[in-house]
Amino acid sequence: MGTSMSQTAQKAPGTTGVPDANRWKALAFIAIAQLMVVLDATIVNIAMPSAQLDLGISDGNRQWIVTAYALAFGGLLLFGGRIADLWGRKRAFVTGLGGFAAASALGGAATNEAMMFGARALQGAFGALLAPAALSLLAVMFTDAKERAKAFGIYGAIAGGGGAVGLILGGFLTEYLDWRWTFFVNIPFAIVAAAGAYFVIREPQGGRNRSALDIPGVILSTLGLVALVYGFTRAESNGWSDSLTVGMFVASAVLLAAFVIVESKVKAPLLPLRVITERNRGGIYLSLGLAIIAMFGLFLFLTYYLQIVKGYSPVKTGFAFLPMIVGMITGSTQIGTRLMTRVAPRLLMGPGFLVAALGMLLLTRLEIGSSYAALLLPAMLLLGLGMGTAFMPAMSLATYGIEPRDAGVASAMVNTSQQVGGAIGTALLNTIAASATTSYIKDHIASASSKPQQQLVQLEGMVEGYTSAIWFAVGILVVAATIAFTLVNAGRPDMGPVAGSGERDAEDAMPVPVVAH
Repeated sequence: MGTSMSQTAQKAPGTTGVPDANRWKALAFIAIAQLMVVLDATIVNIAMPSAQLDLGISDGNRQWIVTAYALAFGGLLLFGGRIADLWGRKRAFVTGLGGFAAASALGGAATNEAMMFGARALQGAFGALLAPAALSLLAVMFTDAKERAKAFGIYGAIAGGGGAVGLILGGFLTEYLDWRWTFFVNIPFAIVAAAGAYFVIREPQGGRNRSALDIPGVILSTLGLVALVYGFTRAESNGWSDSLTVGMFVASAVLLAAFVIVESKVKAPLLPLRVITERNRGGIYLSLGLAIIAMFGLFLFLTYYLQIVKGYSPVKTGFAFLPMIVGMITGSTQIGTRLMTRVAPRLLMGPGFLVAALGMLLLTRLEIGSSYAALLLPAMLLLGLGMGTAFMPAMSLATYGIEPRDAGVASAMVNTSQQVGGAIGTALLNTIAASATTSYIKDHIASASSKPQQQLVQLEGMVEGYTSAIWFAVGILVVAATIAFTLVNAGRPDMGPVAGSGERDAEDAMPVPVVAH
């Protein structure tokens, strides 16, 4: 605790005060917790129809099974990140796990819709405490470039591939057990991760933020992010011109603008503006958010395509996503980890997003009779490889060189960009797909004289909608790659900034804490 910031900055990279063996054990428990949070985002989607039937939830209200979680998680992330900085990352991590397990038990035992929605909101709230704490623990424990590359390679693979794992696990649990097990399965994950973290994690000394909590910032950021996420969620179900949807976007813009003004004036801001205005981190948050927009839309369309158009069962659908998981693990732990200490991050992120765009481009050729082996499998492998390669350096650089007392809130911004990106992706791409489907059916239904022909037109219309939206996803990934190439200018982790970067870039490219402002 007595170690000053200047002394900390002079320590050799990798000297965190945490024994080597403990760091790697801690990574295992952090990875388990991260997997639980990520797979929960998709595992519940497969269980939704069964849960809706059992609990008597109306079609109009069923979206709240997803929305209640998304609003709490997205709205409270910045608050959760700062709590980790103030309270201690290990304590926030273990508390988040305990709360997530309790909320999951409540969801699995739900007897009505109110109990279910409440459980999902609680899961989101504790997830918002847990997720930033997990990433910031990695950021402060792994400072040596090579160790950091390996640690973030594992973390990046889980962050990218966990959603597809959720589809497989959700399919198995729903088909062979009961939808309630998609909630109960979180409990053993949480208990193992919390117990391991409690006994193994040794947080580096001197990194806690002792400032008072910025209450106006908490209120404005939470309300602004909730309004933003709800605006996109409502746009998906009620349309973009819906008065409440428009009202939510206006309210969000006003609240978030007020938040930025407050943060620029208060002594101890919830989100120090230096965290997001630094060129590299700003580029990371923006490109990651865009990539997630494309990915979330893809998960949605491919799940529907495989189940409705191709007639796959939930379990078979889950397994169909395996090539993407394999690609992500390979891209993150093999390509990304091996090259991260040898090349600048933008030379992994930019090409990674372009390879993913190439995989997405293949999917624009989808038809009713498309072959899984000839089209879907190579497309998913390319998507996984590209995303895995890009995600790993992005997650590492987003917290690289950050002042330890800001590690939690910088990590929260990574999660916030992903959460907001997911909400935008689902709403925007779904709207594009629905519009293209409606237009196609309107143009072709008149020529379908028999019922089988009409059903064929309906399916063709759905596929037309998916491919139209996937074209937009290709463009979004190309934009993400362009941002990575132009904004992210940090040098190799063991070198410093690339030629032409400024002094500020040099501070943030180095694997040591920067001096407090």
